[in-house]
Amino acid sequence: MGMPGNDFYGGDIMTLVRYQPLSIFNQLHQELNRLFDTDGELTVGGAATLMPSQWAPAVDIKEEPERYVIYADLPGVAMKDVDITLEKGVLSIKGERNIESKEENDGFVRVERSRGSFYRRFSLPDSADADRVEARGRDGVLEIVIPKREKELPRKIAIKS
Repeated sequence: MGMPGNDFYGGDIMTLVRYQPLSIFNQLHQELNRLFDTDGELTVGGAATLMPSQWAPAVDIKEEPERYVIYADLPGVAMKDVDITLEKGVLSIKGERNIESKEENDGFVRVERSRGSFYRRFSLPDSADADRVEARGRDGVLEIVIPKREKELPRKIAIKS
């Protein structure tokens, strides 16, 4: 007769593990802590991918036949204070929203509008034409237009003998 652990059962021995409902949260907490290095930057594989920010603007991304369009809601942000960069296929948007500081006794009961710095990054698809990216800002909305490249047709390659 085969017993657990021999080749008949594939060599696997079933191990009982006690169910601990909070262990998944502890594991998640450890993984999140592992993502942050000592400088407080979010890292993946040791390379910084995201800087900490005090708020993140809402962003819509639209794909059209000839282009991609990114709309970022930046109410209260002067477009001159927004920095857009494109490096190695990654589009970065960063800036800061400054609101006059109010004293606690100014009558505010609740404050929900975030202020401070923000930073968003987007990986562009291979079809994006990075040389023709344009940005416009109006009424608190930043619009970034990323044209698509011309589609390359397949090319037949002759085999030399």
